[in-house]
Amino acid sequence: MPENLPDIDVSSLAGPAYVILILIEIIAIKWRGRGGIYEAKDAATSIFMGAGSAVINGALGFITLAIFIFAYQMAPVKIPFNVWTFAACFVLWDLCYYWVHRYYHRSRWGWAAHVVHHSSQHYNLSTALRQSWTTMWSGAFVVYIPLALMGFHPAVIALCGGLNLIYQFWFHTEFIDKCPKWFEAIMNTPSHHRVHHANNPRYLDSNYAGVFIVWDKMFGSFVPELKSDPPRYGLVVDLGTFNPLRVFSHEYVGIFKDITKPGLTLGQRWRYIYKPPGWCHDGSRLSSSQIKANYLDKHPDGAGNPGLPD
Repeated sequence: MPENLPDIDVSSLAGPAYVILILIEIIAIKWRGRGGIYEAKDAATSIFMGAGSAVINGALGFITLAIFIFAYQMAPVKIPFNVWTFAACFVLWDLCYYWVHRYYHRSRWGWAAHVVHHSSQHYNLSTALRQSWTTMWSGAFVVYIPLALMGFHPAVIALCGGLNLIYQFWFHTEFIDKCPKWFEAIMNTPSHHRVHHANNPRYLDSNYAGVFIVWDKMFGSFVPELKSDPPRYGLVVDLGTFNPLRVFSHEYVGIFKDITKPGLTLGQRWRYIYKPPGWCHDGSRLSSSQIKANYLDKHPDGAGNPGLPD
């Protein structure tokens, strides 16, 4: 692969296709009379957040690109580009994404960036566009650096990341119920990802996969969608606003308020940043894992795998 191959964000290039597919879904839902709900203000907020994410994260992309180029130059072996090495990079990138996504949910600093994506109370293709403006600020890119140190070219890493995000677009829908069993067993699907977006106690902190759902099954975070417990979307405590600035900033504001409370130790202030969302020094709030554990204690039947503890 040429060293001067440009860093192309293929997920941004897919923008026109996203818009067309959203319009098709809206028409299909109206024609079918079910399969999801579109609320104009909600969809507009999602699209605005997506546009802001593309501009802001795109503008800062040169920083992460420079870091990956530096790491690649340090790699003792440069992996040649072919269909097999590309496939290997794609699978490894998705494995990294699983742990990044898990970090987003299990550390409040990561959640402050990622919560944007979960803030809609609807689940449709426009929800896929509701993305963070502070992806780089979260520090999650560090997890992908080993790919460059292994010798994968930064352009190949970026391409794998873009294709991964494109794949994730289609399963943000209620219009598709279940895919064939063999596909559901291996790949991430609308059913699996509906669970991830649900705020039902049973479903909290599960199904972190990007492309391959096998990661969740391997690492104990897979929970199946149950007909007896249809997903409800949004946050444990919903925002109640469509203001993009509020959607973007509310968790950072919450962190600031918590760490500036009087009478806390330095360790307690630090824990308000890195511990799971909902953690508090006096036990007055519950984390998502505590909410889930309390629910499963009372409703153990059909719970699926509750996932790993904090």
